[in-house]
Amino acid sequence: MIQRVLSRLPGVGGWESDPLWARFYDWTVENPTAGVPLWRLGLNSDLRLLYAATAEVGRQPTGARVLDVPCGGGVGLRGLRPGQGVEYVAADISASMLARTERVAQQRGVADQVQARVADAQALPFATGSFDLVLSLTGLHCFTDPETAVAELARVLKPGAVITGSALLDDTGWAYEHIRRGGRALGVVGRGCTSRELVRWLAANRVADVVLRPSGGIVYFRGTRR
Repeated sequence: MIQRVLSRLPGVGGWESDPLWARFYDWTVENPTAGVPLWRLGLNSDLRLLYAATAEVGRQPTGARVLDVPCGGGVGLRGLRPGQGVEYVAADISASMLARTERVAQQRGVADQVQARVADAQALPFATGSFDLVLSLTGLHCFTDPETAVAELARVLKPGAVITGSALLDDTGWAYEHIRRGGRALGVVGRGCTSRELVRWLAANRVADVVLRPSGGIVYFRGTRR
């Protein structure tokens, strides 16, 4: 009931409607001078870890295929180098987010390597085993069915390829419960999952050597497809 009422307000609603929260998130990420202290204040999390996670993109060799889903406003492009020679597929359910990513790609001089695709992470329109890296930054908690999303992210990985990302998980403590509940009321946070569930789902889809790094309300994860 509350979510239905809130969804009628301007700037409020699910990710497809480009909510104000999405714009605020992008602003904090693209303006680290303000974003770093805001993330520390609101989530007790180090925003610099998000930037560090994108370095995985820069380590990909010429000819590699990278999937960034949900790409949001293009934070993953921080790791992509001009002339790197990779195929970077930026996928998101929101056309507005994709437009932002395309603008960021132009600004960073990497637009020639970036393909924007409207796609649902829970039903990816890509072939099995077709990517060398899957990036999913601050996205898993947004999905209505995170278990299916994890299975899809793992499915499109080549054997030996890496999945890396971050999420607001359910077992990071009561200090962040108001964020999870508020996000669900606004329609921008889905069912969610715990760290244990995430590791179990990854293992069930042949992703091994999973490493978790908590940072306040956010948990960073990395694993390799077997």
